[in-house]
Amino acid sequence: MATIHELHTKLVNKEISAVELTKAVIAHKEQVETAVHAYLSDSHEQALAVAANVDEKIAKGEAISPLAGVPGAIKDNICIQGQPATCASKMLENFIPPYNASVMEQLFSQDVVSLGKLNMDEFAMGGSTENSALAKTANPWNTDCVPGGSSGGSAAAVSSGSAIWALGSDTGGSIRQPASFCGVVGMKPTYGNVSRYGLIAFASSLDQIGPVTRDVTDAAIVMNAITGHDVKDSTSIPGDRPDYTKALVNDVKNIKIGVPKEYYGEGLNAEVRKAMDEAIETYKKLGAEIIEVSLPTTKYALSAYYIIALAEASTNLARYDGVSYGLRVPADNLVEMSTKTRTEGFGQEVQRRILLGTYVLSSGYYDAYYLKALKVRRLIKNEFDEAFKQVDLLLAPTAPNTSYKFGEKLNDPLAMYLEDVCTVPANLAGIPGISVPTGMSSSNLPIGMQLLGPAMGEEVLLRAAYTFEQARPDCQVVAPTGEVSL
Repeated sequence: MATIHELHTKLVNKEISAVELTKAVIAHKEQVETAVHAYLSDSHEQALAVAANVDEKIAKGEAISPLAGVPGAIKDNICIQGQPATCASKMLENFIPPYNASVMEQLFSQDVVSLGKLNMDEFAMGGSTENSALAKTANPWNTDCVPGGSSGGSAAAVSSGSAIWALGSDTGGSIRQPASFCGVVGMKPTYGNVSRYGLIAFASSLDQIGPVTRDVTDAAIVMNAITGHDVKDSTSIPGDRPDYTKALVNDVKNIKIGVPKEYYGEGLNAEVRKAMDEAIETYKKLGAEIIEVSLPTTKYALSAYYIIALAEASTNLARYDGVSYGLRVPADNLVEMSTKTRTEGFGQEVQRRILLGTYVLSSGYYDAYYLKALKVRRLIKNEFDEAFKQVDLLLAPTAPNTSYKFGEKLNDPLAMYLEDVCTVPANLAGIPGISVPTGMSSSNLPIGMQLLGPAMGEEVLLRAAYTFEQARPDCQVVAPTGEVSL
């Protein structure tokens, strides 16, 4: 399994050139994309130019960054100057950003090779990538199944080997859930640890950019590259960041792991439950202390999340009115033009969320819904704070089920929303989470385990996830199309 750290060693030792590596991944990508369709646009020419520059630096004996020359790809709601940023929507199908997101500035300064932009649920609204208006992305493990969402393209690309790593965004589990479905590692950083400048907004108080990778070491490497304070983002946390790769210690003997009982209740798939029990036993054998904890407000998290997220979406998407940028549908007057533009430009799920968000913010309902949801959010945050006084991290399923067939939940929005039940509390509380593969179901679909930590507690998550990965190599399986020939 080609990983960032393995390929970096090969590049530095001149076992392979960056151009050869990039061409090999592009050739593999062209093979698997016929079935997976993870990409919305390509940037192969720029990728090969950056790779050639990396080879020049290596030839001169210059040091290169751990990510230099290793091909990755970017979710299509993160702006790259001169490349499309469609958000998988007809509304922005022809939008070309005139600037880079802050994370892209950071990555480009480290000679990162980006192969293109990845598919997603439209404006990051959905849990299966079926809501994309521009492409249908399949799960590399079973192309009849969804890759998860909204960062389904990111997870599918890494799983299928058409990118060695990817960036996604996580508003209510949109990195972790597809990582679980596709059998890769996905990390949602602490809110404010990574700049949101240049991330096209869904729900501003919840969105966070994070890595999708093939193992935990790679997640730490990408985290090092993208975290940091950004003056362009008012919610960015000030101060220096640690070297996350130093957290990769194969030892959990002094770590207390909480098991929140509310995450193991009704609706949890039996095979997922079995995988979690086995993971808990693994940690016990490794010397971690397992403590049952209770987060009773968890049962209200999904309701609070959808009220807050949809209210913010309603506000953020008000800018797409056919006037400033994006799609414009001609009409006889301004009101008709705006109405037609939004009706034709937004898909059904986005329209549904805007309507619900506008409703909960409207006069007479603001206090009853939105204000109450904010109070519940505070209760959830307080419960996590109390839990982290007892334990170092929490262990839970990433999703209550494995991946499912296309169309299975598309006409039942509530059933799809319920798939987020394990992931949304972390976004409401602003805490970090990581999903790592923890086994396979009887139908040969991956199962993911989620670790949650206190704010800015990424190091303990990476340490615990790395230790599990080292102890359970049986869980680190590669999708049928995932091996890249180098």
